[in-house]
Amino acid sequence: MTSEMMLVFAVGFIAQLVDGALGMAFGIVSSTGLMTLGLSPAAASAVVHTAEIATTGASGASHAWFRNVDWRLFRRLAISGMFGGALGALVLSQVDGKAIQPFVAAYLLVMGCIILMRAFSRAPVEDATPDYAPPLGLIGGFLDAVGGGGWGAMVASTLVGSGHAPRQVIGTVSASEFCVTVTIAVVFFSQLGLSHVGHIVALVAGGLLAAPFGAIVAGRVNPRPLMFAVGVLVTALAGLQLWRVFG
Repeated sequence: MTSEMMLVFAVGFIAQLVDGALGMAFGIVSSTGLMTLGLSPAAASAVVHTAEIATTGASGASHAWFRNVDWRLFRRLAISGMFGGALGALVLSQVDGKAIQPFVAAYLLVMGCIILMRAFSRAPVEDATPDYAPPLGLIGGFLDAVGGGGWGAMVASTLVGSGHAPRQVIGTVSASEFCVTVTIAVVFFSQLGLSHVGHIVALVAGGLLAAPFGAIVAGRVNPRPLMFAVGVLVTALAGLQLWRVFG
């Protein structure tokens, strides 16, 4: 394994460790790391979403088994998210990587700030079904494809903030993410072909190795400090990318 693949393996390990502990941020951490290593936004997003097919499928099935999914909300999020994700993947595939990289880095910077805000916010316990789920899914899917991640951070944060019960939010967002991820990956394959196979394998391998450790961290570590650390990490790496572009 080359030094670059070892770094990608480490990115996958750290991303899955965080995702297992917090239930979010695999795509954001992975995409930020891959872009920092030199991959274009389109390549990074394609690699991440291909790797996420297995993880989001397993996660969604688990939440459905334990009845954590609000199926009415699921349909509204999944359908609109698939449309938004397909559109985002098409746009990213057709735009020059250097031209769009500042915008993607800025988006990741905003996502890092959202994670930091979540670290200091209190989750409500009452249910509330928002009427803006379809446009939220459309925007979330588009930005997830363009930024290589962020579906969970953006959609879940908005739903919890609106008053929806956290357990139902996590389950529904995780289940709908599988549909969005598959759609994005298929569009990237049709536009870019199958490339960066080594990066995909290394990212998946690192994630699989970290999966059991993520469960341990989830049970033993206070999630707020970890979420704060992830927010700082994503914000710093996105800021570094912006500095490289404009500095």
